[in-house]
Amino acid sequence: MADRLRALRKRRVLTQMQLAERTGVSIATIRRIEAGAPPPRPTTIQRLAAGLGVTAEELAGTVE
Repeated sequence: MADRLRALRKRRVLTQMQLAERTGVSIATIRRIEAGAPPPRPTTIQRLAAGLGVTAEELAGTVE
């Protein structure tokens, strides 16, 4: 999920801070996810996905 989140964020030309502000997810959490930490809670995935304009399944990598 780390690479997918980073790629989607960069494709939308967002910094980690901008994504944090857009989603209400802390920048520390975004940094941990992008660093390869264990997957976040489903609610966090949903918030990040909404902020990136994709489905939670796309962000989590369960669909292509």
